[in-house]
Amino acid sequence: MLSSISFAALVLIAFSSCKNESTDKSWDLAVSKIVQPEFTEINSETETKGYTIGDEATDFKLKDVNGKMVSLSDYKDAKGFIVIFTCNTCPYAVASEERMVALDKEFKSKGYPLIAINPNNPEVQPDDTYELMREKAKEAGFTFPYLYDESQTIYAKYGATKTPHVYLLQKEGGKNIVKYIGAIDDNVRNAAEVKERFLANAVNELLEGKEVSVKETKAIGCSVKQ
Repeated sequence: MLSSISFAALVLIAFSSCKNESTDKSWDLAVSKIVQPEFTEINSETETKGYTIGDEATDFKLKDVNGKMVSLSDYKDAKGFIVIFTCNTCPYAVASEERMVALDKEFKSKGYPLIAINPNNPEVQPDDTYELMREKAKEAGFTFPYLYDESQTIYAKYGATKTPHVYLLQKEGGKNIVKYIGAIDDNVRNAAEVKERFLANAVNELLEGKEVSVKETKAIGCSVKQ
């Protein structure tokens, strides 16, 4: 009898946690302390929504934290783009901020600038308002555009489900072609323990005129809040 009552209580607690996932950051904070997940290359036959490798990514026009509107077409001399969907407070996104600044420094001068986009709905996640984005960009020393997906439509076109979620694009014949989708590297929690720099490796392969060898990995992060 006692076992049955205990089991029922656990079910109710689990159900309650699922309902509150969109606004309660405690779950994400707890997850960030779990042992680093194993990264694997995603099977290209896996069903996905949004862009897949080889698709053309359409341009967008979104507001930066400095108030200016930014589009991919603004970068006339770019060879491609590192587009990362991220946000203000997700532990995974926060842990990636210094890496994002470093990636922009490493590859912007080589023709692959980084562009960050916040896909979260501030009505669901109050910590992701435009004003707080401006504070985040200043505090974190962002050297790249941090754009507000106010209509929450661009992330859906791309198929981003996590923050952070990476899309590497390359200009080909006037089109922006998706070359890599997934994680920045193989240790989202601890940059000091990174062994495989998935994104950097992919950019370097493109710069060398090679095909990207690891085209997709699993993005590890907080769910996009909608």
